[in-house]
Amino acid sequence: MNWWMETGRFLILAGTIIIAVGLIFLLADKIPIGKLPGDIRIGGGRFKFYFPLTTSILISLILTIIINFFSRK
Repeated sequence: MNWWMETGRFLILAGTIIIAVGLIFLLADKIPIGKLPGDIRIGGGRFKFYFPLTTSILISLILTIIINFFSRK
């Protein structure tokens, strides 16, 4: 393949990733990620602690499924 084909494919991939990230930011308020049962919130007065335990497990599970799907030959 020549240089132009590789550059074109890279730009299409980069644009697709940027669009996907932009859509995630636009829809972030509507998706209950970070507000799931099991996310730890401790706060009182001036101290606040937040650890998204359930959200982290869910994102890890989804990414594992996606990576396994694309890495199979």
